[in-house]
Amino acid sequence: MATTLHAVTQIQLKAMSPGRSGKVREVFDLGDTLLMVATDRVSAFDVVLPTGVPDRGKILNQISAFWFQKLETPHHMISISDEDLASALGDAWDPAQLRGRSMLVKKCEPILLECVVRGYLAGSLYKEYLAAGGAEHEVTLHGIPLPAGLRLSDKLPEPIFTPATKAQEGHDENIDMNRAREIVGDVADHLRTLSLDLYRRASEVTEKAGIILADTKMEFGYDADGNIVLIDEVFTPDSSRFWPRDEWRPGENPPSHDKQFIRDYLETLDWDKNPPGPELPENIVMETRARYIDIYRAITGQEPVL
Repeated sequence: MATTLHAVTQIQLKAMSPGRSGKVREVFDLGDTLLMVATDRVSAFDVVLPTGVPDRGKILNQISAFWFQKLETPHHMISISDEDLASALGDAWDPAQLRGRSMLVKKCEPILLECVVRGYLAGSLYKEYLAAGGAEHEVTLHGIPLPAGLRLSDKLPEPIFTPATKAQEGHDENIDMNRAREIVGDVADHLRTLSLDLYRRASEVTEKAGIILADTKMEFGYDADGNIVLIDEVFTPDSSRFWPRDEWRPGENPPSHDKQFIRDYLETLDWDKNPPGPELPENIVMETRARYIDIYRAITGQEPVL
């Protein structure tokens, strides 16, 4: 890709064993804590693409940090400051690889449930709605009744909680609350209440910035004291669908300040959504980068550290 910007897709730290590698993040065990590093890798339809987006990981890291501090709910973040990270890592601290994209977090036991909240009809829910006949009559999806005649991008009567399985490989599966309780027990009901509350509070913030938070995915875990805390990432352009309020039109697919822009491009290709994924052209990469920076500025009112 002919650009002066460099995408950081691999992290190698001196005197540290390779950590746990996710689709986007690398996690290193520091003993009592973890180092979570957001790379510039991109995944779509649960496939890691061969092309990274420069600075994407920094935006994801820093916008999560903003929300962890803003929401005033228990979370796993300890710090993203260079001073704290350098102290924790010692000789392994490498600003060229880690600055702006790293977070020191508590060790937590993940709860194996994707906590999805939707305020608008979009994505997989819209496809399910149409398939169930929602255009003609009221339907029930994931145990939740939805009125007839909703259009793409319509605001739902109220935000809904549609959990999903947390797949280690392959695609997550949308489920209902009964299945969620089978997987994680009665804590599923608490997670539903907590997720809906966090979505409403975050939506109040984004609305003031002229941004619609259409839907989002959250993850939770148990800390060392057995408390439920927010983990991984939160209200980022990867985990959420952001629409500009002034460009939202029910019945249309609004322009997205999130990863949906990449998904929309991939849908135009002859790709079966199985590995390996296709390369992204430079114009898609740079437009994605610009959209991530724009959403960070809009929501936080600050400039990201790039």
